[in-house]
Amino acid sequence: MSSAAKRKPASVKIRMTSDRLVFMSIAYTVVILCAVVCVVPFVMIVTGSFTAEEAIYRDGFRLIPTEWSLASYKLLLQGGASLAKAYQVTVILTAVGASLSLLLSSMTAYVLYRKDFPWRNALSFYFYFTTLFSGGLVPWYILVAKYMGMRNNPAVMLIVGMMSVFNILIMRNFLKSIPDSIVESAKIDGANDMMIYLKIMLPLSGPSLATVGLFIALGYWNEWYTAMLFITQPEYFPLQYYLYRTLNSMNFAAQAAAEAGVAIPIMPTQSFKLVMTVAATGPIIFLYPFVQRYFIKGITIGAVKG
Repeated sequence: MSSAAKRKPASVKIRMTSDRLVFMSIAYTVVILCAVVCVVPFVMIVTGSFTAEEAIYRDGFRLIPTEWSLASYKLLLQGGASLAKAYQVTVILTAVGASLSLLLSSMTAYVLYRKDFPWRNALSFYFYFTTLFSGGLVPWYILVAKYMGMRNNPAVMLIVGMMSVFNILIMRNFLKSIPDSIVESAKIDGANDMMIYLKIMLPLSGPSLATVGLFIALGYWNEWYTAMLFITQPEYFPLQYYLYRTLNSMNFAAQAAAEAGVAIPIMPTQSFKLVMTVAATGPIIFLYPFVQRYFIKGITIGAVKG
């Protein structure tokens, strides 16, 4: 074979017509504007956290502060051991909760995916029914606190948010995109259900696992409501609830001093809110780039499959 025959075909060049040039210009302009609109608030949060409280009251929030200050970060770090403990609780809760929830959600989705499961439609309706109606907050609180005895038990933050019908439906819809012939071939080769689930379904469900895993991890990382209802011991406070209580304590102290007529230094309540946002969202933001491509693919497939 001649060298000319072995040569790779030349890439096709797209002709840049005037219409295409106008379209590309408009498209890139819109994308850049959207990116700026999304990035600028995050930049303002970071720079605002380094702004002096007096400058915020005087000039408002600015992209470039007129007066820099580390008072809010110093106030946050004064928590010391309590802040570190809150971070530890949140990290453990996110890691363990996301792993267990992802395992149980994927197993449930696999059961609902199986066409040979006789009660598939009945269970699917039962799960869907729970998204439309609920017993209410008071019965739910009595069930968890009294009958399950989960008050002041850190496991309550793990168990309450472990299962989500929305996540199960996303994973089930993704599994429908896997050809049935793969499962049938595995059965012919002697594979049982557990082997099919572990060796075939899970490896092929990478985008779905990454998408649902990110949802679950964000839910556990931002956990504070369940802690507010059931947790009173400070050593079990997650990060979000710890920051929430810290901010409330600052506001209460400032209000009490104002009502009593006691002069106290200006407390950085406004900048502390931004410091809370940076401390709470900073670590989880670094996780997103690693699952971005799986996240987009998983959302797309889960949305179009019926």
